[in-house]
Amino acid sequence: MAGHSKWSKIKRTKGALDVKRGKLFSRLSKEITVAARLGGGNPAFNPRLRAAISTARAESMPNDNIDRAIKKGSGELDASSVEELVYEGYAPGGVALIIETATDNKNRTAADLRLAMSKNHGNLGGSGSVAFMFHRKGQMAVPAITTDEDRLLEIILDAGAEELTLDEDQFVITTPPDRLYSVADALKTAGIEPESPKLTFIAENTVAVTDEQTAAQVLKLCDALDDLDDVMNVHANFDIPESTLAKLQAA
Repeated sequence: MAGHSKWSKIKRTKGALDVKRGKLFSRLSKEITVAARLGGGNPAFNPRLRAAISTARAESMPNDNIDRAIKKGSGELDASSVEELVYEGYAPGGVALIIETATDNKNRTAADLRLAMSKNHGNLGGSGSVAFMFHRKGQMAVPAITTDEDRLLEIILDAGAEELTLDEDQFVITTPPDRLYSVADALKTAGIEPESPKLTFIAENTVAVTDEQTAAQVLKLCDALDDLDDVMNVHANFDIPESTLAKLQAA
């Protein structure tokens, strides 16, 4: 997980992560639509939808886009049904991948994933091939400058969180899947605004990738998957040394 987090930070530094606003809004719209379809279109009674709307607004997504996505999910507007599908596979070096997608055409999504894998030295696996290497968890972040650690810890533990860690300039809160939105709501009630509450996959163990060429291939594959229209999140269990990451970032 640490390695995958570092990959995301490198992408942000390079300006490659969600550089196209249209791509970002497309992902946010899909999350809102799926949330509304699964839990109803009223955010007051749908914590996942409430969190999705909050994230979309934080990214300056227009209200019209948000309303349209909600109506698609709740059936008020005619739209192709968007479903969530999870794929599993391997990157070079034995790195395990879990790929979350939201799609209205699973045949297209599967074909796009296979093509990206074949071009970048990876391969898709069957259901359950790598899932046992990951734990489903909830996660959110809180800027470290906004609150005291002891107070934050007390609030989240009372609400059912599992862990609090400091990652550079932010606190990262980990929860059981079914406590994610309860913890987020407890923070908001306490006047603390959590950033992007979401369900994620956390690797039980990491795979060390010390060879620079292999590391580059792993990162390139993750980038290629992340750039696909139907892909929402890519999770990997690699651990690449800081020195190698720095070289790849400078390249």
